Amino acid sequence: MSTTEPDAELDGDSKTDDRGDGGDEWDRDSGLSELPPSAKLVYKVLEYEAPLTQEGIAAESRLCSRTVRYALGKLEEQDLISSRACLEDARQSKYQLVDPETP
Repeated sequence: MSTTEPDAELDGDSKTDDRGDGGDEWDRDSGLSELPPSAKLVYKVLEYEAPLTQEGIAAESRLCSRTVRYALGKLEEQDLISSRACLEDARQSKYQLVDPETP
């Protein structure tokens, strides 16, 4: 096989074997894989430290607030996170991961 020919075996295997039985988890991971690195980092920070404000996420991730705001927007577009008003300061929101089992 030459280097210009596509490897049909590898392409076919990756499409069929990656999904497995966990359909929701696979959908979440595939949606996450299409996001920019900053959004992936924010997702991981929320996975371990949620709920956090934007300021808290910026401190934990060491990203600037503008980058965190952009990443949060991308994660919300994919319905991977949710936000609610912060009780300590109503001007802020606290972010957390969306529970994959809720419809």
